[in-house]
Parts: sequence; structure tokens; C-alpha cells
Amino acid sequence: MTKRLQAKYKINRRLGANLWGRPKSPVNRREYGPGQHGPTNQRRRKVSDFGAQLSAKQKLKGYYGNIGERQFRNIYQEAVRQKGDTGERLIGLLERRLDIVVYRMKFVSTVFASRQFVNHGHVRVNGQRVTVPSYVLQEGDVIEVKEKSRELAFVLEAMQSVERDVPDYLEIDYKAMQGKFVRIPALGDVPYPVQMEPNLVVEFYSR
Repeated sequence: MTKRLQAKYKINRRLGANLWGRPKSPVNRREYGPGQHGPTNQRRRKVSDFGAQLSAKQKLKGYYGNIGERQFRNIYQEAVRQKGDTGERLIGLLERRLDIVVYRMKFVSTVFASRQFVNHGHVRVNGQRVTVPSYVLQEGDVIEVKEKSRELAFVLEAMQSVERDVPDYLEIDYKAMQGKFVRIPALGDVPYPVQMEPNLVVEFYSR
């Protein structure tokens, strides 16, 4: 088991949530935190307002994989600068990341694999190779897997998986191995396996 996989499972246990809805998540067997005192702490702990806000932030940030705290805060600050509901704008910015859209289109099986897939140059946007996972997509952008990468076993396996469905704010053509980012989604459009509370994330950063 790689360190990345261990960390992914550890996040699930710590937050008590199966963030990516995967069948192998340890939360499916034990909903309490890791360690010998996990069951006891889960029963005794009373969550404060700050604790709820922090948990909501950790859950949302953790879901998107390798986003660091500074980068996540910068995304939040960009959401504040935009007009409209800050929580909704935050979700929209996160869902416009190239690595997340590649994951949503089921070209890879996890958000962690998606970041690596983009980094290694397997993805094109509007015909141009893009190797920056945080690249922000615009409505109408076309995302495709590079020709030489279309027969990779893990790509073919991911596309055939029934674990996830492609959301309707994306269009996908698996024969051509390409898709289109149709529109920026609202919170209710995003197929999170667990409840996300961006309003609490806004409260956390607004303290």
C-alpha cells in the first residue's frame, strides 16, 4: 500500500466519512476515528461551532485530494471576490479544476490519480497539452486524453467502472475519449458521496 493510499484512508477514518464513496473505505467497517481511543472519543466528543466549521473545511479540502491549505485559502479568497453566494462560488471554482474534471469524466478512478495523470501530460485542453492540475477550465472547453494514452489499462478500467456517474454539467464521448465542460455547477449539481457544507467553510474563514 502506498503512502498516498494510506493517507487517503486515514482522512476517511479521521473525518468519519467515506469522502469518495469507495467500497473499500475503512469507514464502511468502522465509523469512528483511528487509534485505540477512536471509539471512546467518538462517543464522548461534543462538537463546538468552531469544530463543525473546521470539520466542514477539512472534509471539503480533503475531498479534492492534494490541495494544500494555502492553495485552498486562495481559492476561497477568489470566491469572495466574485459576485453571488460565496459558498456556491467556492464549489464552482473547485469543480473547474482540470484534475477534478478529468476525475469526474471517469478517465481515472481517483482524484489522486487524476492529478498525476494531468502532471504526466496525458491530457489536452482545446487541443493543447496542459500539465497543471489546478488549471481553471472555462465553459465550453474540450478535454481529451492524448492518443498515446488511450489504451492505458487503468484508463480503460476507470471508464468501465460503475462506482460513479458523470454529472450533467459535463458532456462525454468515450469513443473519442473526450468531453466538454458545459457549465459551472451549483452545489446541488455536484455528486458528492457525503454532505458538503460550504457555508460552514465560509464561516470558518470569516472568523
